[in-house]
Amino acid sequence: MRGILATGTVVLVILGIGNHLWWLAAVALLYLYATHARGSPHTTPPAPGTLPDNYRAYRDRRDRQARWERRYRRERPFEARRQEREKTR
Repeated sequence: MRGILATGTVVLVILGIGNHLWWLAAVALLYLYATHARGSPHTTPPAPGTLPDNYRAYRDRRDRQARWERRYRRERPFEARRQEREKTR
């Protein structure tokens, strides 16, 4: 998102060399980015003892990946040791 906005702003500034309306469009684009793209400042924090959904999903993916890796090492011990040796090199 930042790359698109930066590119759009640069293009509008370059176009603005001949026409000042493009400069105004670039300023408006930067203003919209500054006010809306960073998230709402009025978001309420999660209640104590609860986890936000995005962290819960991250934790589930992390645990699932750890279980998969343990299973892989258990079922393929020679391959797992070879990968560990390559990783330490």
